[in-house]
Amino acid sequence: MPAAARGPVGPQQFSLQHPKARMGLYRTALAEGQRADLVASLNRDLRVAQWPVLRRQVSRHLREGWEKAFPEFAASSEQS
Repeated sequence: MPAAARGPVGPQQFSLQHPKARMGLYRTALAEGQRADLVASLNRDLRVAQWPVLRRQVSRHLREGWEKAFPEFAASSEQS
């Protein structure tokens, strides 16, 4: 998990059951995470489902990069 999500005392466990907490974790991971963080921490289906909201919470540069790499993100945004 990216350092910004770990906090000052090291790795923590995160619950994906709470939409607000999940959104914050995903936003941090997308913006600051390394590839290993993303593979280990993010659920693809949840990420695609949340993309229409997440895309408004990250920079344009980041949004465009993710949508270019993963066309399903752009498609999920168009459906919303």
